[in-house]
Amino acid sequence: MKTSVTDTFTLSNGVKIPCLGFGTWQSSPEDAANSVRHAILSGYRHIDTAAQYGNEPDVGRGIRESGIARNEIFLTSKLWNDERGYETTLRAFEQSLKNLGTDYLDLYLIHWPAAPHRFSNWKELNIGTWKAFEKLYKEGRIRAIGVSNFLPHHLDPLLSEAEIIPMVNQIEIHPGMLQPETVKASEDKGMLIEAWSPLGTGRMLKNETLISIAAKYGKSTAQLCLRWVIQHGYLPLAKSVTPSRIEENMNIFDFTITDDDMYTIDSMEYFGGSGFDPDKVDF
Repeated sequence: MKTSVTDTFTLSNGVKIPCLGFGTWQSSPEDAANSVRHAILSGYRHIDTAAQYGNEPDVGRGIRESGIARNEIFLTSKLWNDERGYETTLRAFEQSLKNLGTDYLDLYLIHWPAAPHRFSNWKELNIGTWKAFEKLYKEGRIRAIGVSNFLPHHLDPLLSEAEIIPMVNQIEIHPGMLQPETVKASEDKGMLIEAWSPLGTGRMLKNETLISIAAKYGKSTAQLCLRWVIQHGYLPLAKSVTPSRIEENMNIFDFTITDDDMYTIDSMEYFGGSGFDPDKVDF
């Protein structure tokens, strides 16, 4: 069982990844720099961003201003949708490095799959993108590569052509949204599940069932949700720009949710999430 924010999961290629990530989705540039700096100084060592967030330069600035050496930080970014394809992926990667002020990434993800509702050549687009990821990985520019928001029917054609199996699938997971089929398809191939929006963009925090369970442990609802993700063996990405909540969100290693309470949370019906379906999104 994980006992601290710096405990790690081991990816299929042997790379170790801190078990709690700090997310920066929907963080403004100034908030991103300040919150990343505070998170690192509070103890986080895993930072997650993406080209589409528009805050890579500020995330990089926050890392540098923390004074913690780059090699002590696990840094993730993601390829945005309009950069899919072999050559465009290679260029987009270089831009992300420039934005972040680093010469390598610890993890690089395809942010969303090309899907058949938008592209007739969606399989080829995903495969071409992945071939560029494999090239960068082989060159040592990225320590681990993976995907995000890939459902089983997106994964299957990619895996049929892949030389290197993705090490991570980052998907939306929170109470009421477990995505069991995608989790199984990913874990069966050795991928670590990362949970984005584990607080349901805040919707979990107002749920009376979760509030009641959290109170039993003397914890906040946010801490309960993050611990629930950890106990499933997934890696949660906690996001806040408020210093006190940044610190609160990493204090989830001093309690264990009982099997009965895990079952209660697992059994909750869907009651809120992003609403983003990889087979329906228009971006």
